[in-house]
Amino acid sequence: MNITQILLAAQSADGNLRTVAEGNLKQFQEQNLPNFLLSLSVELSDNEKPPESRRLAGIVLKNSLDAKDSAKKELLIQQWVSLDPSIKQKIKESLLITLGSSVHDARHTSSQVIAKVASIEIPRREWQELITKLLGNMTQQGAPAPLKQATLEALGYVCEEISPEHLEQDQVNAVLTAVVQGMNQTELSPEVRLAAVKALYNALDFAESNFANEMERSYIMKVICDTAVSKEVEIRQAAFECLVAIASTYYVHLDPYMQTIFNLTSNAVKGDEEAVALQAIEFWSTICDEEIELQEEYEGSDDANSTVNYRFIEKALPSLVPMLLETLLKQEEDQDQDDNVWNISMSGGTCLGLIARTVGDAIVPLVMPFVEGNITKPDWHCREAATFAFGSILEGPSVEKLAPLVQAGLDFLLNTTKDPNSQVRDTTAWTLGRVFELLHSPASANPIITSANLTRIMAVLLESSKDVPNVAEKVCGAIYFLAQGYEDAESISSVLTPFLPNLIAALLSAADRADTTHFRLRASAYEALNEIVRVSNISETSGIIGQLLQEIMRRLNLTFDLHILSSGDKEKQSDLQALLCGVLQVIIQKLSSSDAKSIIAQTADQLMFLFLRVFACHSSTVHEEAMLAIGALAYATGADFVKYMPEFFKYLEAGLQNYEEYQVCSISVGVVGDICRALEDKILPFCDGIMTVLLKDLSNSMLNRSVKPPIFSCFGDIALAIGDNFEKYLPYAMPMLQGAAELLAVLDHTDEDMVDYGNQLRRGIFEAYSGILQGIKGAKAQLMIPYASHLLQFTEAVYKDRSRDESVTKAAVAVLGDLADTLGSSSKDLFKSNLFHVEFLRECHDLDDEVRDTASWAQGMINQALMDAK
Repeated sequence: MNITQILLAAQSADGNLRTVAEGNLKQFQEQNLPNFLLSLSVELSDNEKPPESRRLAGIVLKNSLDAKDSAKKELLIQQWVSLDPSIKQKIKESLLITLGSSVHDARHTSSQVIAKVASIEIPRREWQELITKLLGNMTQQGAPAPLKQATLEALGYVCEEISPEHLEQDQVNAVLTAVVQGMNQTELSPEVRLAAVKALYNALDFAESNFANEMERSYIMKVICDTAVSKEVEIRQAAFECLVAIASTYYVHLDPYMQTIFNLTSNAVKGDEEAVALQAIEFWSTICDEEIELQEEYEGSDDANSTVNYRFIEKALPSLVPMLLETLLKQEEDQDQDDNVWNISMSGGTCLGLIARTVGDAIVPLVMPFVEGNITKPDWHCREAATFAFGSILEGPSVEKLAPLVQAGLDFLLNTTKDPNSQVRDTTAWTLGRVFELLHSPASANPIITSANLTRIMAVLLESSKDVPNVAEKVCGAIYFLAQGYEDAESISSVLTPFLPNLIAALLSAADRADTTHFRLRASAYEALNEIVRVSNISETSGIIGQLLQEIMRRLNLTFDLHILSSGDKEKQSDLQALLCGVLQVIIQKLSSSDAKSIIAQTADQLMFLFLRVFACHSSTVHEEAMLAIGALAYATGADFVKYMPEFFKYLEAGLQNYEEYQVCSISVGVVGDICRALEDKILPFCDGIMTVLLKDLSNSMLNRSVKPPIFSCFGDIALAIGDNFEKYLPYAMPMLQGAAELLAVLDHTDEDMVDYGNQLRRGIFEAYSGILQGIKGAKAQLMIPYASHLLQFTEAVYKDRSRDESVTKAAVAVLGDLADTLGSSSKDLFKSNLFHVEFLRECHDLDDEVRDTASWAQGMINQALMDAK
């Protein structure tokens, strides 16, 4: 096979040629993988070959070593590991040769492939000479600039791919030395210097001991700061990116360099290119993140070590805030047309918000003169910047400090919704949303929204919901937050009742607009509608919400008649159906929690018919929303839901088997729980099907791990629903629970994500045991005796583990009570030989009321079991 011709044909404009070439490549790969990989590496390294074939050879080679999907990646790694060592050696030599190629694409791709090979081999203590060989390229006399640039790229990518523990300290030192030398101004090639700065960025995680050494740290910092004033924009930007990474990784070492960094960032923000200025602002945002985290960590703790938190933001405040306020005046003319815009004024406002969270009240007197000085100026840039500044600092300072300012300025903000400039109106609507989100609390002594100003606020919001789409979207957000303020006090939400019909009409009208295509207006309108339904006082509004239910059902029905001519049309239909199913779910939940339940009973058949039609459209997002709505309907209709099960079951089963879209699978598992609670033993005819799929899910390595804890909880729901009929599933369910319990013993406790997952899994296991124990309680209780000892050992292991959270503690003590309650006197010997429960239950008396009550109940059950045995 002529690999060059095939690679060129695979890039041909002729579709037929391309298809044949791609088939040939696949065939070669499957029939002779070692030769396939070797041929690609030879093609990549051969300077006589066309740049196009070399480039593709490198890409195919890289894709043969790595994949986004973890299972596929593991397979590719195993394929590489099992190759003949002599073939691997030849491939690696070809890659290293290619770093000296005259073709940029070949060098660049080779450096990426080298890193992919390194990511497999270096953790296995193989290819130990790689770093030495790469460093040799940097130190050889008269090394050409392209070779040095590609070598630095390779070093950077290697550092990105492997963990710090996989390199010896002397290797790290040598890499850093080479990289820092490459950044030096004596290096004449800007391409080499840029590659060096980027490599340093990737190598920073490896430099922990170098940063702990003052002399080495100061040298590295000096080189970075010198590089931050290079002639080339890209190099300056990359240097500031390094400073941002250092702010996050080495905050504790920054103090001696902060004055220099302040001067550098200040000059960049005031006069450099936007790309550089953005990184300079990002440095201060990162410092805020660090200091906010430190404050949260030490909040209320006695060992608040003031040396850890240098309070850089507080010290820089008098200079930093004016510098950022100036950036707010650098808006782009069409900024409001794109929600995802990221420019210097957006970046400055975001940083200002982080500073407000870092220093609290201290920011207010520094910002308010800017707000007052610009808010009435004829230039719209000034008015918009003033409003943006005010909105940005609302989170952080105390309500006491802000409330008088907001109360004084609210009327002004409401008037500004009529500003002639749409960007000013956009920012004003966003600021009103922030006011309602952060400061509106009806129960407070000095509320922002009162009976005196609510009518005016509502009138302004209703009128502004008709503004241009981007403004209307922010107005819907403001309505959402205004409603949310009443969520905890339904009685107070009566004040919204008179406005409900107009609010619903305005939001439905906003959702219907023909100009919503490019903005989140439709979603925002329906989200606000959901919140209004959630907080409404149902005794006063059931009639209005009943009418809304009919209207949303009508709208959902219309979606089936949309003309679908493209995948884009299909996606729009799916998005709209998802939003409407979401509204129906909220309405069903609202009506079913009250005397208005009869409204749901009357429309249940129609609702279920619509949801089943949505399922027939096959879209994962719609499946999620329709599933959730069906869960709510099952709760609302109770045992009557059984009539829908024969038709619904095939969709439920499909959802439970949807391994690829694991959120759909997870939601489907939750809906099984809802249906179990609604149907109780009427679910029995469907249990074989459900349990078969759930057990398969647990055995499936492709299924995202986050779905497994809810599946265990679901076992408990099923057992509670069908009682001792769960007996037939015990031989299958119990080994799964025991296997998961054993897996927990070997979880990595240094990894925060794994600790969280461990807690979810424990809670799921305990909830399963609780449900099964309660379900089997009675005539068949003895069936649980063989499993009781393992359950107590598992509970003891969890008790001894300090990483458990309070929800796990509660679930664990509940299981102890359930075990004693179900087995009665048969559990006496178990509790006598596993005395850890005495201390465990005593500990719970220092925790919150719910845990304390559960522990008291469990103690009572254990005492009873011990008493009954006498």
